[in-house]
Amino acid sequence: MQIITAPLAQLDVAIAYGVWKLRQDVFVVEQDCPYHDLDGRDVEPGAVQVVLLAEAAPDSVSDGGTRVLGTARVLDDGDVWRIGRVALAKEARGKGLSDDVMRTALKYVEEAGDDRDVVLDAQSPLTGWYGKHGFVADGDDFLDDGIPHTPMRLVRVHV
Repeated sequence: MQIITAPLAQLDVAIAYGVWKLRQDVFVVEQDCPYHDLDGRDVEPGAVQVVLLAEAAPDSVSDGGTRVLGTARVLDDGDVWRIGRVALAKEARGKGLSDDVMRTALKYVEEAGDDRDVVLDAQSPLTGWYGKHGFVADGDDFLDDGIPHTPMRLVRVHV
């Protein structure tokens, strides 16, 4: 397994395709939420993809040896960083791999060299998991495509 962090323009086309397919499989198909995943934010300056890759099985469709198992998107929202589109393939869940993806996203933010807070909109049942990474609820719950969400914030050291 390997995790890469890169702007969309630096991803191999097959890996980018794998990221979008995984997000579609999880959010649109599995969670039955038709929405515009390709929202234009992936190509913004400062946007990066965190991608968990694994060696593909010989009989699977892949980019010649790798398969996207997990992803997250880190956005520069000006006064804060935003993490979103956190997803893991079904077969990769329950193995701690989502923690690896989140730690990598937070490491990217840390290495950016500023102290802006990090925000995200967690699916409400996952607030405890995000809490393990230092996030706390930061507003009222809301529905997004019929799924309860909780705004969360990781407060970073402000100098």
